[in-house]
Amino acid sequence: MTTQQELDHCYDFVMKLTIESAKIIREAIQGKKTIETKAGDWDLVTQYDKKVEAVLIAGLAKEFPAHKFIGEETVSKTNVLPELTATPTWIIDPIDGTTNFVHAFPHTCISIALAVNRELEIGIVYNPVLEQMFTARRGRGAYLNGKRIKSSDVSDLRHSLVCIEASYAAIEDIRDILLGRIEAFVSIAHGIRTLGSAALTLCHIAMGAAEVYHTDNLMPWDVAAGVLIIREAGGSVIDTSGDKFDIMKPKVLAMGTRKLESELVKLIRAADAKTYRKRLMASQIVE
Repeated sequence: MTTQQELDHCYDFVMKLTIESAKIIREAIQGKKTIETKAGDWDLVTQYDKKVEAVLIAGLAKEFPAHKFIGEETVSKTNVLPELTATPTWIIDPIDGTTNFVHAFPHTCISIALAVNRELEIGIVYNPVLEQMFTARRGRGAYLNGKRIKSSDVSDLRHSLVCIEASYAAIEDIRDILLGRIEAFVSIAHGIRTLGSAALTLCHIAMGAAEVYHTDNLMPWDVAAGVLIIREAGGSVIDTSGDKFDIMKPKVLAMGTRKLESELVKLIRAADAKTYRKRLMASQIVE
């Protein structure tokens, strides 16, 4: 059992550690990086991703030796995603938006969440380049640089700004699905935006700068902090299918207001059905 006093200490400690480790990103973003790939040419990692994660985990492990960790770079070494247990667990993305970081595009951040009893308690997303500190505690609201934020209450998709991660179209197996969904959104929404950082995009939904964010193909560290921040800002996050959101298998359909849920789920289902029909017709032509 983790008390509120213990959670207060966790929050204060990780805030200081986040600000300290973020100096690595701020100082390195304009410099030369050693770039490697993981899942594909679109999935980049630099020496700074590894350095920031090492600093964060070392600091947290020393202060909270009984806690567990799910970190992007740590998991990539073994390619095994740990189970989320009831034990206090830090979920860490040392640099979310690594491709942006490589190109010195300023939408890049550290994302850290703490889950206790499998429930998100603390969420921090910090962009040290633009000095944006998004924070949330369960039941205490969401904040940007100490000022409370609230998600958009726009309930009509025609009046909504939609964020979607287009870069995953580089994955051939899902390209037609993703492009089909993008086409569906383009046909009805006010506009489409791609920021290249799941954590920061979730925070943009939380602050009311956009109404909808959709992307699959993510991992827990991409979204854990942002999901709590959206929920504490009054927004909603569900699975792309319309089911309850699973932080360990994140298929993200996030929105400023729950009033958009049914319309979004129907739109994606219709787009996917259209894509599958095209696949079927293409296979019949080949035969």
